[in-house]
Amino acid sequence: MTEPARREPPDLSRPAAAPVRVLADPARDRRRRAVGWRSKDILRTAALVMAMYLGLRLLWFANALFLTAFIGILFGLAVSSGVDHLTRWRIPRGVGAALVVLSFIGLLVGFGAWVAPTIRSQAVELRRRLPESIDRLEAWASRHNSGLLGSVLGPAGTPARRDSAETTGGASTTPPATTTADTTSSPLRERMSKQLSGASRYLFPFLSSTFAALGGVLIIIFLAIYIGADPELYHRGVIALFPMRARGRAGEVLTAMANTLRRWLVTQLIAMVAIGSVTTIVLLVLRVKAAFALGILAGLFEFIPTVGPILSALPAIAMGFLDSPEKALYVAFAFWGIQFAENHLLIPLLMKGGVDVPPALTILSQALMALLFGFIGLMCAVPLLAAVLVAVKMLYVEGVVGENVSVTNEDPAKDAAPA
Repeated sequence: MTEPARREPPDLSRPAAAPVRVLADPARDRRRRAVGWRSKDILRTAALVMAMYLGLRLLWFANALFLTAFIGILFGLAVSSGVDHLTRWRIPRGVGAALVVLSFIGLLVGFGAWVAPTIRSQAVELRRRLPESIDRLEAWASRHNSGLLGSVLGPAGTPARRDSAETTGGASTTPPATTTADTTSSPLRERMSKQLSGASRYLFPFLSSTFAALGGVLIIIFLAIYIGADPELYHRGVIALFPMRARGRAGEVLTAMANTLRRWLVTQLIAMVAIGSVTTIVLLVLRVKAAFALGILAGLFEFIPTVGPILSALPAIAMGFLDSPEKALYVAFAFWGIQFAENHLLIPLLMKGGVDVPPALTILSQALMALLFGFIGLMCAVPLLAAVLVAVKMLYVEGVVGENVSVTNEDPAKDAAPA
């Protein structure tokens, strides 16, 4: 066998040779640093931009469908919470989801059938007496022209009287009692009816088609059943759209958004029942006409935060004005007290651990969504804002800025703990 060749140790007495410096070619370095746009890169970018454009156009064209689907997903998350409780009694999730949805619809139909005669009669009375209350409000404002309300509402009737006086040569031939009793030409009522009719056509365009309204309700019902029956199926489907390295974080964000939306909807449903019941009792104590109809209206409008309570208070105050301005003032104070108790007692208790949505952002988002999409956009504004805030806090504030913030209104350390 041959011995392996020995490596001579380096001679440390001789100085090491200087490294050879290779002169860089400036042209070659410039070509290496230049950003190269190959044909497939250009095609990929153009396809991505075109897909984003078509997706935005589709969202804008079918915005009512997508917002209806969002409401269905919202109710589906709440149904899944009820199905989780039913699985403890070994009830299959599909059967449990259908049972929860059908039970809820049955409760609504039963309650509607129970109060239908009262609501029907009070709705007719509300429709008949509301113009009279507006006329009384205008007459009261014209008698108190020095006040703020009189300065806003009082001059509305002055031009009509001045025009009628000018047509008779400067002297009015109509007795004062006849002018006060004539409510068919009330400028305030005409102005309000025109504004309300225009607002109803803008805010409630979906009510013009019974088929569209029925289709929207069916979409919400079936989406609630399917999502409540197997929410993990759709969760995994959305997660599969993300790269492998981002799926863990995407799953955390989607779970936090789902929990937030579920908690928000359950809170709103409880608040609707509570506010509707309390408002009906208070109006009955104050002996306001059509108390049941006004209470149910207050409960339904409670689904729309900030704006809904104001919309429900206006007809109640107007109905209180039928008896006296003092009763209208009592009704206004009662609605203010109910909303104060809700905002400082009920909602903080129900939303413990929920998302703290800033009021300014709530109002701006509601105004923007109502301007773009009408009433259905107004309904979806707050839950969409809550979901967006969760994503911004988790993906940008925590992921990019690096600050440990609270996703909900709980302790940040508790939020960061895995479920």
